[in-house]
Amino acid sequence: MKGAGLELAAVTKRYGDTVAVDAIDLKVPAGHYCCLLGPSGCGKTSTLRMIAGHEAASSGDIILGSTNVTDLPPARRGTAMMFQSYALFPHLSVLDNVAFSLKMRGVSKAERHAKAAQLLSLVAMTPYAQRLPAQLSGGQQQRVALARALITEPQILLLDEPLSALDPFLRVKMRAELKRLQKELGISFIHVTHGQDEAMALADLIVVMNNGRIEQRGTPHDIFTRPATEFVARFIGGHNVLPGEGGMIAVRTDRVQVGRLNGQGLPPGGIAASVRDVEYQGTYVQLGLDSDASAELIATVPEEAFFADPLNPGDRVCVSWRPADAHRLADPIAV
Repeated sequence: MKGAGLELAAVTKRYGDTVAVDAIDLKVPAGHYCCLLGPSGCGKTSTLRMIAGHEAASSGDIILGSTNVTDLPPARRGTAMMFQSYALFPHLSVLDNVAFSLKMRGVSKAERHAKAAQLLSLVAMTPYAQRLPAQLSGGQQQRVALARALITEPQILLLDEPLSALDPFLRVKMRAELKRLQKELGISFIHVTHGQDEAMALADLIVVMNNGRIEQRGTPHDIFTRPATEFVARFIGGHNVLPGEGGMIAVRTDRVQVGRLNGQGLPPGGIAASVRDVEYQGTYVQLGLDSDASAELIATVPEEAFFADPLNPGDRVCVSWRPADAHRLADPIAV
């Protein structure tokens, strides 16, 4: 398979008077794993469907490699889409499900079955080739759907929340499989999700969307350590968003220091607070804090450090952080 870069230039999608996607610009280099991340209704699925050709762009251009595919039908775009529901044919065997698109193109039975067998081997489903979809687990059905999408040798694979129907353990396992396949095939995957952990684990490039616009794009490390806006900081999680001099700041929850007051005065830069709740999370303990400055804060404390001197709801504490750990947030309109 040969991958290609993707470019969206001022792409807009309107449904009547509603603007679902608002003139977005995006470049995804060939061979990247890109996650479109955001809450329901942010425009990420509409964007994916416009790339696939299942929705027509109201304006703007979609360019795959050197070809403007904006007005091409889905079958001529060089993309393939893996749907959330998997949409396998219940009366066809696994092998025939994977080979189906080649059958529609008039490829001989021997040739299409040989190609389908190669794809089933790639996704570790060879032993199940003659089973029906109803005889497979959810994870196995997903592998079949993935093989079926890949058999047309797309330049880009589009995935619409492909892990949402799986249980948490299998979801983590399939994340690793998707990442392995993307690297092995060398083509770009464009993956829609509302799961922050999923995007962080999979993506080379995360595109955070909100209200039909792109709030921020970058590597997982960039997005988490330097959120551009208040929305990104709150949506990604792991941050406190607070008023600062001249605007808003974000402070990572693991950079917040918490110590008992014990009747002593506050150190410079310290904030007095009360422990609101305590949640044990295994490797760390999450503290909900009500500061005397009327701000709600969260601190994550390593397990060992917490249990050396456990805190309880109602305890008075001092909260602080290093000035270097306070990240200034930009005006979202300016991003």
